[in-house]
Amino acid sequence: MKVKGNFWIEKNEKSFLGKGRIELLKKIDRYGSISKAAKEMKMSYKAAWDAVDIMNKMAKKQVVEKISGGKGGGGTRLTDYGKELINIFETAENNFKNCLEEIERFLNNKI
Repeated sequence: MKVKGNFWIEKNEKSFLGKGRIELLKKIDRYGSISKAAKEMKMSYKAAWDAVDIMNKMAKKQVVEKISGGKGGGGTRLTDYGKELINIFETAENNFKNCLEEIERFLNNKI
């Protein structure tokens, strides 16, 4: 017997953080660019930008910020708060998976 479930976080009944958005944030952190992160994920820049915009508007603090100008022409940066959200999400998701495994063990012993 297998027990399965998906984990995401909603805020005000709207999707806030899930696997896809966390992956996007990690790639933005890695590349310093929404465009490069979107390309790596095989998604449009518009879809990536919309996801970032939604997270920034829903969060208590800015998750991703623009970096202007400079020799390379700027880019984006994951804020410390954005990094904290990744850690919070991954910790909560691991707890969720552990719970599912515990329920599975219980059911396999009882059914």
